Amino acid sequence: MKIIIAIAFILIITSLTFALAFLMKDKGKSNRTVQALALRVGLSITLFILLLLAYKLGWIQPKGIY
Repeated sequence: MKIIIAIAFILIITSLTFALAFLMKDKGKSNRTVQALALRVGLSITLFILLLLAYKLGWIQPKGIY
């Protein structure tokens, strides 16, 4: 489960980086920035739902603050 979460975070950050690169390169003349940001939002929502599902199924357990 930790590997899946790490991969999801890497994909989210990569999508955000591509959005910044498209914004700087295209100067707002194309919608590639919007598509990259929409992908980031989709990945973030998917990760959140995956974490909720994993908690409900008992795959992950909460840890207390030490």
